Amino acid sequence: MNALVARVLSTLAGQLGNPHGVLGKGVAAMLNRGNRPLIEAAVEAAEVSSGSAAADIGFGGGVGLSLLLDRVGANGTVHGVEISPDMLARAKSRFSTEIGTGRLRALEGSLTDLPLADAGLDAAITVNTVYFVTELDRACAELARVLRPEGRLVVGIGDPDAMARMPFTAYGFRLRPVPELIDALERAGFAVEDRPLGDGPIPAHLLVARPA
Repeated sequence: MNALVARVLSTLAGQLGNPHGVLGKGVAAMLNRGNRPLIEAAVEAAEVSSGSAAADIGFGGGVGLSLLLDRVGANGTVHGVEISPDMLARAKSRFSTEIGTGRLRALEGSLTDLPLADAGLDAAITVNTVYFVTELDRACAELARVLRPEGRLVVGIGDPDAMARMPFTAYGFRLRPVPELIDALERAGFAVEDRPLGDGPIPAHLLVARPA
């Protein structure tokens, strides 16, 4: 692979993990379009109810925020956590009304350092994010910390074997086997159900987790 191709793929991988700058705007639109089916499935699996407190952790382009806001209704709250300052600024502009009324909180943070209170969430989703986490046990412990005892977490990922065939995933992606992710969630105190999704260009998995 020549140096130019490697540089392009490395740049794309970096943008997928942390969209920023002019290129990040295009990546945000791509994430919304490409990830929407998996995000919709994650929201459905999380069984988000009206009036509840829900979160999209690593919300990227923000489509998950819209879906969760629809689910929680006028009396619920959505917490959007994102590591990218540019994606945070984009969400704050796009959802200024919802932020103004308190229905949405857009917060800077990561899976290993969530800016959320203990046991404050009824439901949480995180889709296509764990590829960029090095401290998996710490991330799972944080997810367990912020969820209520009766809450539900949904982790959405592309099938690791399918993802490995995509050239950009060689740059900065950590494609863990599904059993490794399940083991980490179980160590954090979750009972986990793996729901494979075969539709779409890339097979995927929803790991539906509840405090054990």
